[in-house]
Amino acid sequence: MRYAVLGTGIVGRTVAARLESLGHRVVIGTRDPGATLGRPEYADWQEVHPGVSLAGFAEAARDGEVLVNATGGQFSIAALTEADAAHLDGKVLIDIANPLDFSAGFPPGLDPVDDDSLGELIQRTFPGLRVVKTLNTMNCQIMVDPARVAGEHHVFVSGEDAEAKKLVRELLHSFGWPQESVLDLGGIETARGTEMLLPLWLRLMSALGHTDFNVHIQGA
Repeated sequence: MRYAVLGTGIVGRTVAARLESLGHRVVIGTRDPGATLGRPEYADWQEVHPGVSLAGFAEAARDGEVLVNATGGQFSIAALTEADAAHLDGKVLIDIANPLDFSAGFPPGLDPVDDDSLGELIQRTFPGLRVVKTLNTMNCQIMVDPARVAGEHHVFVSGEDAEAKKLVRELLHSFGWPQESVLDLGGIETARGTEMLLPLWLRLMSALGHTDFNVHIQGA
């Protein structure tokens, strides 16, 4: 499978590396490939992962059969707009971003929140995409290696397209998530709930002093 991971931060790089390790062809999308390669943290990572290519958003979206949104949530619409709707229509977009709003400092708030979500905003703005929200409620290392957290814990899936969610479930299983740990919450509007877990997650991180934790739903 050809995956395009949009976003060059730690989340995008972690997911891209895991996809590559599973034998997928991976391209990372960015606004300015030259500037991205000029960042030492990305250049060092690229040396370790020479099989992952780097391209502009439009080229990456064109080449990817499945897209992963790992951009900063406040910039996701702009990144996808730059990717060009012609390269998006009909494709599955796995949205793992959160709409963190740092305008009032730390800890960040969310925008949108309550009566909307980033997942819904992406689906409305790009109706040709088949958006599936998942993996946004945990640290990126746990996304791709759930065994980092002992015992049973859960990942959520939200989206309108049953076939798209089936593809995402299969990907999650390949990451190591057992079938019973994947909870389908329903349509894309349920992304409001998972995105609103982020304020709690941030405070748990501060209280615990680490990020190796996740949510377990008793009786699921």
